Amino acid sequence: KIMAAYSGHKMNPDKFEKGQIKIYLLVLPMVLLCGLPIVFIIFHAFKPMEELFAFPPKFITTHPTLDNFSKLIKASRTGSNPLSKYVFNSILVTVAVVAGSLLFSTMAAYALSKMKFKGARTMMNINQIALMFVSCAVMIPRYLVVNKLHMIDTYWAEILPLIALPVGLFLIKQFVDQVPDSLIEAAYMDGASEWTIYRKVVIPLTKPAIATAAILVFQQVWANLETSNYYINNDSLKNLAFYMNTLTSASTSNTVAGQGMAAAASLIMFLPNLILFCILQNNVMNTMAHSGIK
Repeated sequence: KIMAAYSGHKMNPDKFEKGQIKIYLLVLPMVLLCGLPIVFIIFHAFKPMEELFAFPPKFITTHPTLDNFSKLIKASRTGSNPLSKYVFNSILVTVAVVAGSLLFSTMAAYALSKMKFKGARTMMNINQIALMFVSCAVMIPRYLVVNKLHMIDTYWAEILPLIALPVGLFLIKQFVDQVPDSLIEAAYMDGASEWTIYRKVVIPLTKPAIATAAILVFQQVWANLETSNYYINNDSLKNLAFYMNTLTSASTSNTVAGQGMAAAASLIMFLPNLILFCILQNNVMNTMAHSGIK
């Protein structure tokens, strides 16, 4: 009966069909709702001064300009450290945190899902409890730990506190749970070690979840202000997000022209997130589809 019902309707047609109109009508409002803020951020960064303060506000830039970016670069040259130093710090910390977080999350997910040992359920429950705590709730204990380990004013203070991502471990473990145990046992019978199984079986089958976790970690680290604000006193070790926030805050509080710099800085901090999502979007969609089917 099911086959008969769909005999005259193709589930994924190659060309436009009239039956797709109702789908477009449902999806289009959601696309506009999610996409318009992104478009506004992009146009807002290129607005000249008269359009930044126009009333009513303009959504589309009529006369785009690069003055906001040139002012931001000139303001950065007045600081004690060049802008490139803060960019380097952010890239170094972000790459280290993303790589470390994905490594530990995938390894822990494999161990908690496929290895039988005492305390595995308790460890997973602790990870679930950690999902309920926001960063400000653990700010003081985290600072005490960082200070006790003598990591103040080091790159480690910006890397280690952010490596643990409970939602990433939870997400990846759900995928590892779906890897057939028979596949793992077959690899054991072929003489594969735990490391080989992890690299050649678990990682390839959990790529959608890993890609989604990578986006979550990147978003958490790239725009993070907490580590540079509380753990770093040396300006040469602070990240780009903290520097941009400090630069634009000082400018906007003193001059009206600083609003353009703030708009340019917002776009600079937002673009890497958008680019990373565009690169990994197929894997993210696969993750959502997997969760929905499950």
